Amino acid sequence: MNPLYAYLWDRPRAWAILLIAVLVTVLFIGVLSQVLTPGGAAALVILDYQGTPPPNYPFLYPFTIQNLTHLLLFLGLGEVFRRWRAAAHERALLTQGLLPEEYSVVLQSHDLPPIRARVAPLHDGERGFLPGLIDLCILQFLASRSVDQTVSVLNSSLELLMHRVDLRYHLLRYLTWAIPTVGFIGTVIGISLALAMIDPSAGVQPLGEIALALGVSFYTTLVALVESAILVFFMNLVQVREELAVNDAGHYTLTNLINRLYAGG
Repeated sequence: MNPLYAYLWDRPRAWAILLIAVLVTVLFIGVLSQVLTPGGAAALVILDYQGTPPPNYPFLYPFTIQNLTHLLLFLGLGEVFRRWRAAAHERALLTQGLLPEEYSVVLQSHDLPPIRARVAPLHDGERGFLPGLIDLCILQFLASRSVDQTVSVLNSSLELLMHRVDLRYHLLRYLTWAIPTVGFIGTVIGISLALAMIDPSAGVQPLGEIALALGVSFYTTLVALVESAILVFFMNLVQVREELAVNDAGHYTLTNLINRLYAGG
């Protein structure tokens, strides 16, 4: 197998996704910096690209709050892609006919070792929900000759798999929290800068500059909330798909293995 295919598509590595997310962020910011007019509405909202920033402005373009949230968004989308590929792999295993599916088949103990030998290389503790369930259930049945105990092991394994899937989304849940938090931080900084422009001793206040600073500060929260909503949407779609893969693997094992076992063989 082509290593590049394995790293980026078949089983994307975390370091490869991180590198691609950084490169995509740089490309995204670079293209918009060339397309949008500095100081224009779109440039201010999306990039905080002011052209000539106000005095004492803490962010030197392109190191702005908006661009940081863009980076976090692309990191999150990269992790969503990893989870989508994992779910696609699990769904594909359901179509490989790992168990006999004919209505009339009954499985006896001597039929099980060849099935276990076939599925054993297809799971490794991280991937392969279905072959892992089949392997574990066959091992339990061969050891106990009890269908009831095998069903109990199947149920316990499904609960553990669901918990494992849930744990795999801890980074995405953190990013969906971090993006709006970073946006709120930008808003607080912007409001502080706007308040710093007020000079009680001056007769006329620079209302235009104050209004601009306040506007830019609220743009950070606006962008962050939109990007957080996008990330949450895709995260939920993929998580549902991965959890359905666990449910379908359990149903497939129950239908084509547990219900066909004959303990008297």
